[in-house]
This record gives sequence, C-alpha cells and structure tokens, in this order.
Amino acid sequence: MAFASQSASPGALPDDGTIARRRRAMALCADAERSDLEAILAALRCEDGVEDLRRPETGLVMVRGRMGGDGAPFNFGEATVTRAVVRLASGEVGFAYQLGRDAPKARMAAIIDALLQNPLRSLETDMALSPLEQRLSAERALRERRTAATRVNFYTMVRGED
Repeated sequence: MAFASQSASPGALPDDGTIARRRRAMALCADAERSDLEAILAALRCEDGVEDLRRPETGLVMVRGRMGGDGAPFNFGEATVTRAVVRLASGEVGFAYQLGRDAPKARMAAIIDALLQNPLRSLETDMALSPLEQRLSAERALRERRTAATRVNFYTMVRGED
C-alpha cells in the first residue's frame, strides 16, 4: 500500500520520522479512553469526509509468548481485537487495531492515524495528542512510584560452610 501523502514518489514508503510519530500516536490511542479520543477529534473537527474502507470489525488474534523472553515461542492464548480502516477526503488512509470490542474507539484511532499522514493536519494532530500523552505519562509515573514503594528485595545468604 502506498502512502501518497508523505511520499516523494508514488509507491515510496514514509520516512522513519513519520513511522515513529504514527507508532507513538497509536500507542497513545491504545492507552486512551474513548472519551479522550472523542475530545481530540472534536477539537480537530475532522469527521466530515471520512470514508470507512473497512468498517470496524471484531475478531481474535493469537498471542504468542517466550519463556524468559528469549526461549522458544509458544501460543499463550487468544485476544479480542477490533480493527478499522478509513480514508480522509484528502486521500490519506488510516489503520487501527485496538484490544477489545470498542468499534468506535478503533475507528477514531484510524482517523487520527490518517490525520497524522496529512501534511496540512499532522502538526495540529500532534498538538492535540500532546495533553493526552502528558496525562498518560504522569499516570504511568504515579503507578510506577506506587509499585516501587512495595518492592521487596530478597538476598541469598551464604551459610559460611565451605
């Protein structure tokens, strides 16, 4: 799939900066509540001219794991995900996968992804996501501090026998 809005020539892939921005935005959308995304899209005023290329669909994906992080992969279980694909009136195509069954949230995340690819709207979209990123970062830091306060370190004692 070509990313026409960011490419210098048809069929060229976006640069690493665009990919990193989209990854960051999708991580924020995954951690956000639906109301957060509704507020962002309301501020961006972009619901007009959004076409569903693939209406939000719910399905299952296999979650894989590794013992110890580097062992042989194994099938851990299944997770419910919802995916959506939209196209803006300007031609950008946005994709989103969200854990769970929240179809409107998946569609809103896809719209945000498409807006990030639009050269005229990407900076505005980044600025709209910034307060959400700051809030989620503060919540994560608070959770980490609370967890660190309960940490117990266990040490193995040597008995002194040779």
